[in-house]
Amino acid sequence: MTDPFEARGMRDKLVNSLRQKGITDEEVLRAINTVPRHIFMDPAFMHHAYTDKAFPIAAGQTISQPYTVAFMTSLLKVKKRHKILEIGTGSGYQAAILAEMGAKVYTIERCKELFIKSQQTIATLGYNIHFFFGDGYLGKPEYGPYDGIIITAAIPEISETLLKQLKTGGRLVAPLGEGDVQIMTLVERSGSDTYNYSSHGTFVFVPMLKGTVN
Repeated sequence: MTDPFEARGMRDKLVNSLRQKGITDEEVLRAINTVPRHIFMDPAFMHHAYTDKAFPIAAGQTISQPYTVAFMTSLLKVKKRHKILEIGTGSGYQAAILAEMGAKVYTIERCKELFIKSQQTIATLGYNIHFFFGDGYLGKPEYGPYDGIIITAAIPEISETLLKQLKTGGRLVAPLGEGDVQIMTLVERSGSDTYNYSSHGTFVFVPMLKGTVN
């Protein structure tokens, strides 16, 4: 893994821009300043890696905008040794941010191409992340319950199947809605059958699909 001085300088500028946009969680900002986003993209696009925008990756998907990653991670309130389930591995960048923050990360990807590539990328960074190929709508109940669940694609509704995998006191973050724009939604589990919902602005995500793609 190469992390040239130029890339480190661009990460500093990116973190400063995220602060200006309202990201205040210093541990999130530290992780973004540590994880080399450019290795999750084609090497030819290193200069695009540290601009605050989404960018195409394989299989018709995108690596999320850094602000979106920072915002969603901040809502999760990640602490060291938290058990976090990510639905939608994609490039692996969000999982790496969580692992850098000390979380125990379980991540599910439905596209075999991305499932394989993300593991190869993460291996160069040395993070211990648990990868699964499967349908994210099912979650991974056998490894739960989780302190946090993060869904990185637009979901029409949050199923009881996923909610039941949260610990009491746990937090789930997801872009909710079927249209062109989604509402970033935080769900906090406050009891055995009690969930508190709150909305946190509008975002644009690709839709979450069922099943797997080999």
